[in-house]
Amino acid sequence: MNIVSLIIQLITGAIGGNVAGAALKNYNLGTLGNSLAGIVGGGIGGQILSAVLGGGAGAAAAGAAGSMDPSSILANVGGGGVGGAVLMIIIGLIKSKLAKSTS
Repeated sequence: MNIVSLIIQLITGAIGGNVAGAALKNYNLGTLGNSLAGIVGGGIGGQILSAVLGGGAGAAAAGAAGSMDPSSILANVGGGGVGGAVLMIIIGLIKSKLAKSTS
């Protein structure tokens, strides 16, 4: 695992969580909640996408050498952003359902 890839995934996960929170007001967790859910989701989603798309020996050798080509950066941004948004929405849905059941 490349630390630069992980950092990209975490940052874009936070951005993805906040964008999803702004777009879906009913599931918004606040800036801090969106960011935290996005960071976790970005890390998880980015790692899953990296494993699916770049799991070959060539990717491992490139990762060990520390080289980042544009396609791997784009995959990290996409996986992190989408993962962050998805986890934020899931947590928002759970929070919304729990709030409705206690009222």
